[in-house]
Amino acid sequence: MRRRLIALAVTLGLAAVLVAAAAVTVSAAPKRASDTKLSLVAYSTPREAYGKLIPMFQKTPAGDGVSFTQSYGASGEQTRAVEAGLDADVVALSLAPDMDELVAAGRVDAKWKKQSYKGMVTDSVVVFVVRDGNPKRIKSWNDLLRPDVDIVTPNPFTSGGARWNVMAAYGSWRKQGKTDKQAQANLLKMWKNVVVQDTSARASLTTFNSGKGDVLLAYENEAYFSRMQGLNLQWVIPKTTILIENPIAVTKDSSDKANGFLRFLRTPAAQQVFADYGYRPVVKSVENANRKKFPIRPGLFTIDQLGLGGWNKVQKRFFDPDSSIMARFQRQVGGSTG
Repeated sequence: MRRRLIALAVTLGLAAVLVAAAAVTVSAAPKRASDTKLSLVAYSTPREAYGKLIPMFQKTPAGDGVSFTQSYGASGEQTRAVEAGLDADVVALSLAPDMDELVAAGRVDAKWKKQSYKGMVTDSVVVFVVRDGNPKRIKSWNDLLRPDVDIVTPNPFTSGGARWNVMAAYGSWRKQGKTDKQAQANLLKMWKNVVVQDTSARASLTTFNSGKGDVLLAYENEAYFSRMQGLNLQWVIPKTTILIENPIAVTKDSSDKANGFLRFLRTPAAQQVFADYGYRPVVKSVENANRKKFPIRPGLFTIDQLGLGGWNKVQKRFFDPDSSIMARFQRQVGGSTG
């Protein structure tokens, strides 16, 4: 009996040692230093692309342990939300002036334009999405001036995509030799044909798909998105149109993981995903590999090539909610500037 008690005590003692050792092992397991949550705030259209890109990033060493919250909406509205304090580590917006507003608000560093590719992550162009067979034979900007053409486009005071649409139209007429006054007159005539102004580019696509309008002014990538959804929509790339440049940046209080995500988005693999979703890549090798998908039109121009002083001056002259050209046009057609 005594020997049994001794054996039992030894056994229990050994078990206690093993339990203690296991406890030490568990408590000593280090927490991953990479555990980070990032908040992505973006304009409406790249939701699906980021839905694929984020899991790809999380499988890389830089993305190990990184989780995301995501918010999508009209670029102007997203900008105002971040200005008002919406949590954001990465901001992906429709156009540079929205990013510059976040610089002025102290949320983004003014050096964001000095990143790779001047701070841009994707390109696109403005296209005409038309009904099956293009029954109205819409091919040029002048066709949008006809009284029998109903246009769908977002509101330029909430949507960055709408501002690209406006400048594509105005700039195309200037490139065709129209004076500033003549281009403005055409722009107003076109604007009077707009039948629906949604808050965002994605909302306008939904409206057009519901049967409203003869033509949708849209990002080329939205036209590709509609086709990916099984919709038999057609589109026309006008001979003269604008190159859309989409910026991305981290906020001042974000972690280095946010910068890692930006670096990942400019890798060939990530840029190919953007191309798959209809965005024109900014990385040259990927752009060249997708040349057949994204033809270059002879009259393609950038905002800087219009001789208007770039987006900083264009924003004030065309889109100031109180005194701009488009504010005046909105008052004439009963549209909103807020």
